[in-house]
Amino acid sequence: MSQIFDLQIDSIAAGGDGVGRHDGIVVFVPRTAPGDLARVSALQEGRLMRGMVLDVLKPSPQRSEPPCEHYVFDRCGGCQLQHLLYENQLAAKRGIIHDSLTRIGRLQVETTMVQPSETPWRYRRKLTLALRRHGSRWIAGLFRYDIPEVFELRDCLITREDVLEAWRLVLAHQQFLPDVKELRAAVRLLPGGFSFTVEGALRWEAHERFFAAIPTLSELWWQPHGKSRRLLLTRSAGEQAGASFTQVNSGVAAELRHWVLSLAIAGQPQTAVDAYAGAGDFALALAERGVRVTAIERDRDAARVSATRLPEGSRVIAAPVEEALADALPADVLILNPPRAGLDARVPALFSPSTENGRDRGPSPRTVIYISCNPATLARDLRRIGGYRVKSLRGFDMFPQTAHVETVCELVPAA
Repeated sequence: MSQIFDLQIDSIAAGGDGVGRHDGIVVFVPRTAPGDLARVSALQEGRLMRGMVLDVLKPSPQRSEPPCEHYVFDRCGGCQLQHLLYENQLAAKRGIIHDSLTRIGRLQVETTMVQPSETPWRYRRKLTLALRRHGSRWIAGLFRYDIPEVFELRDCLITREDVLEAWRLVLAHQQFLPDVKELRAAVRLLPGGFSFTVEGALRWEAHERFFAAIPTLSELWWQPHGKSRRLLLTRSAGEQAGASFTQVNSGVAAELRHWVLSLAIAGQPQTAVDAYAGAGDFALALAERGVRVTAIERDRDAARVSATRLPEGSRVIAAPVEEALADALPADVLILNPPRAGLDARVPALFSPSTENGRDRGPSPRTVIYISCNPATLARDLRRIGGYRVKSLRGFDMFPQTAHVETVCELVPAA
């Protein structure tokens, strides 16, 4: 049974919800700001409560009027922090990183800076939408944050106009999409055009007509239900792996890349491993500076692209990191850039200073740079990594208006 009470909001949690306490119980409330006094309706779930705002009795000075109609009226789940002033979004993300590393990682760390985005709006170069068939037409939209229902998207203020125009072209030729009730699809910008990836369905007879109808569609990818993604058609001079590896926020991505490279080359390394390498951006940048690089990437499309970019003396291994890292070491620098799930549990033991079955595995990396898109899994993994200490920590606001934050953690040997 729900309870109604007044709640003082103290902070922002990792998912973007405001957090307060009622009778000693932690309460999570979406769309609230630190400093709000709100009347909420909440249900207890185990040792915590989850609530919804009924009324903001005393608004926080950190609040801002959300400019997006979908955020307010459609309860869009794509953004979580539009109701906060941008400087307070950055403060919330600093708190999320610090809380994760101290509470989950049990580390003593200083509060880190979060590099802001020069463009807090219209920055996204990729937009993934849910497609639902309504009668004879498709609607493309996002899920509401409070119920599993898709609303039709008219605009997205964090997405670039050319991405939205690409989506309009897609929907203008929706008669050629697979004949099913539900799909998931993504547009990504590429040089001179865009890629389009469709997930779902088992048959797509009209994909050639769809591709032919949109001249600016550079790459068409399809992941049939229960199967692997594959490139169907391309107009690109060379495959760009555009379905997976185009940067969403190019400005912040460039700043993050510059920071990571400055850390990586500070010790004048001769060898490096770029794990979870994607299309090889870090590997290529290091190789161009004379470092001999081994890039590891399990996605064969991306690994193939990376292999065409790297000079002689560097190499690519198309395999999971947990299977390939031991053979790629030793190296002076190890870059880890895993997905949101973080490192496989076997990975830390492969490079931490130790011996295996009495056999010396060689020197451990002098520098480990962990690039994380999830502070919680970063914190968990840092607890698993033995023999290293945190030398530096910096956040990057790759996704303004959302609760997501990128973190770069530099590790050096503890001794």
